[in-house]
Amino acid sequence: MSALLVTGAAGFIGTNFVRYWRREHPGDLVVGLDALSYAGNRANLADLESSQGFHFVYGDIRDEALVERLLRGHGIDVIVHFAAESHVDRSISGPDAFVETNIVGTHKLLKAAAAVWLEAGKARSGCVFQHISTDEVYGTLGPDDAPFRESTPYAPNSPYSASKAAADHLVRAWHETYGLPTVTSNCSNNYGPYQYPEKLIPLFLTNILAGRRLPVYGDGRQIRDWLHVEDHCRAIELCIRKGRRGETYNVGGAGECVNIDLIGRLCAIVDQRFASRPELASRYPEAPPARGMPSSSLIEHVEDRPGHDVRYAVDPGKISRELGYRPSIDFASGLASTIDWNLDNEDWWRELQVRQADSPSG
Repeated sequence: MSALLVTGAAGFIGTNFVRYWRREHPGDLVVGLDALSYAGNRANLADLESSQGFHFVYGDIRDEALVERLLRGHGIDVIVHFAAESHVDRSISGPDAFVETNIVGTHKLLKAAAAVWLEAGKARSGCVFQHISTDEVYGTLGPDDAPFRESTPYAPNSPYSASKAAADHLVRAWHETYGLPTVTSNCSNNYGPYQYPEKLIPLFLTNILAGRRLPVYGDGRQIRDWLHVEDHCRAIELCIRKGRRGETYNVGGAGECVNIDLIGRLCAIVDQRFASRPELASRYPEAPPARGMPSSSLIEHVEDRPGHDVRYAVDPGKISRELGYRPSIDFASGLASTIDWNLDNEDWWRELQVRQADSPSG
């Protein structure tokens, strides 16, 4: 039996991971820690809070004393560190929060883990600090460049990716200097249920439903590798269970897609759903397909954002060879199921939109 501390548990990937782990390992204890910033939604986990084996804690990862109490009080032997500010546009307009959460917060977590797990310079058996990072730390690729490997030099181009790169380096340093048992995973773009509707797929879907424009940066030819969050959760489990301590593993979804093509596919799926589900037209009367028009009519090209990376793609060879990881959800079916989940969970994203509109920054 393991006891896990999951930071950022009420966020997109954290929520999916908690649900995944409770389903796959019902005998384990999961403690979810979240500061419930704008993207954290405790309601994501409400049905788990009444069950044994899950305990939610409202708190900040920068509260070192709190983290130490949780590690000692619950006998935590696995930390899964998701908590992060992650939206590139927000990092451009307000980088301070990214430095505080992603760098200072990671530093505080590492200090707390070292204080509890390291005795006389030796790590307690069975412990691991699993750090979740991003492919964006590597910078950008040209259209014909080989995908990022774990040995690719870091070259972050946004305040977000720079803050995650700094956190990665701190994790490495705590392993090399103090012997803290760590594993870092750098993932490609995640998508799936519970994703906050400021990210591309849920944002463009909800914009279509409201009849709002679909703003495409520049020519829309940027390329991303898309990883379904369920595959990501499986990869993280492999890293925790089998990953070599002190190592880094790149996690990809084998789903490279040009942004403008992705948007076209999303629009086509929405049009198909309106054609096959007549009730959608009454629920979303402002959506173009409710008025006999294609969803793609909302596409509008806008000025590209500063420092916009052209292409991300990761080589998952290492995690495949060493840990046996393979993505199991192809992008076409994953995109369709994600759209369907959002159509079937309107109350969930509507509430987030209201919260965002009522916030001082909204």
